[in-house]
Amino acid sequence: MYTLSKEKVRQHMNKHGISTQKELADQLGISKNQLSMLLSPNFNPIKTNAMRLCEVLDVELEEILMSEQIEFPFEADTLVEQSHDEDLEVNVDDFEGQDFIDIHNITANRKYSAIELFAGAGGLALGLEQAGFESKGLVEFDKYACKTLRKNRPDWNVIEKDIIEVTEQGIKNFVKDIGIGELDLLSGGYPCQAFSYAGKKMGLSDARGTMFYYYAQLLKQLLPKTFLAENVRGLISHDEGRTFALMLKVFSEIGYTVTWKVLRALDYDVAQKRERIVMIGIRNDLVEQYDLKYELPQPYGYQLTLKDVLQNVPESEGAKYPESKRTVLDLVPPGGYWRDLPDNIAMQYMGKSYYSGGGRTGMARRLSWEEPSLTLTCSPAQKQTERCHPDETRPFNVREYARIQSFPDDWVFDCSMNNAYKQIGNAVPVNMAKAIGLSIVNVLNQMK
Repeated sequence: MYTLSKEKVRQHMNKHGISTQKELADQLGISKNQLSMLLSPNFNPIKTNAMRLCEVLDVELEEILMSEQIEFPFEADTLVEQSHDEDLEVNVDDFEGQDFIDIHNITANRKYSAIELFAGAGGLALGLEQAGFESKGLVEFDKYACKTLRKNRPDWNVIEKDIIEVTEQGIKNFVKDIGIGELDLLSGGYPCQAFSYAGKKMGLSDARGTMFYYYAQLLKQLLPKTFLAENVRGLISHDEGRTFALMLKVFSEIGYTVTWKVLRALDYDVAQKRERIVMIGIRNDLVEQYDLKYELPQPYGYQLTLKDVLQNVPESEGAKYPESKRTVLDLVPPGGYWRDLPDNIAMQYMGKSYYSGGGRTGMARRLSWEEPSLTLTCSPAQKQTERCHPDETRPFNVREYARIQSFPDDWVFDCSMNNAYKQIGNAVPVNMAKAIGLSIVNVLNQMK
């Protein structure tokens, strides 16, 4: 793998009177972000843009290559050093996906290999399996979630380890027969955590101690053909957008063409108003070699309601309201909330929240059969985010919760009731995961 020397490029820029990277990018006919990726330590430049760069600077490729070439595997410290590229200015809007594809007729040409980090109860992994991926390993620290994974897929390689330990020991010690660059997909949803910025330059070292840091390091260890990272919508505005911008920057510098979008589960056979941000990356050398472009899964054009998904649900245990709360919610009609209560009861039930104004439509909320569910949380009976059953005055039970998240009825949560709610509430809806998986399959199918 070859690497362009920024210093040598700058020397030749000076010879030709090119003073800025933006000016060079304009002459190349590419964006400044694309130029920064071209100069990234892990980008394979033996492709069209690099050849165009040689034409503009009137040099041979060898004249602007690093003296020492990068070797595999990459060390974690190297990743940290390389991420401090002050020349890369990230405009997150440049990475937002705008192109969609109908995924209904897409099928995998073969079984594609996948490793998942932060696997949880398997919503994402199950959806990817349905899309045509074969799991080679799932990293998850929570013992109850691991028990769920093993219960439902005894053949899966469930790695019940801390992500830090897996990173430090090397993923290849836990997953066999996957060479660097051979894995088809690395997937996972790391928690959204604040970074500690050391200075003006944004780099991976600012993310030390966060789960994104370890996701990025394992991405570097594996260099898969594609990756999928998913997170809460709030990531976009987290820390005034700096968190998200840094993630896009690091992914780009590792050597990926990245696309992101906020997707609605409601658009992909999920009866729930749940939104997730997805980031999909394709390794740059493959983008160049096969002229690849990622396209998002096109919304299906219809939306499911609770009436569609909660027919003939198997019996299961479920949480119950205390008598005081049940008495209040008995007064709320389907589709209603606290404003449908008598004023004196609403004041008593809501306390100080009554006087704070605003919508607060999640309080004393009873859902309707004719609407999708609001986003399910890890606890089915929180006062601020109530999701009362349309007919009965109770929270949804465990199997209803799973149906709303599009888990099949035979997916067993072998744990306590409260832990089952937590596992289901934290999961990526299975049908949404399948749709995203098929959009990635569409890319992999184009690689010969």
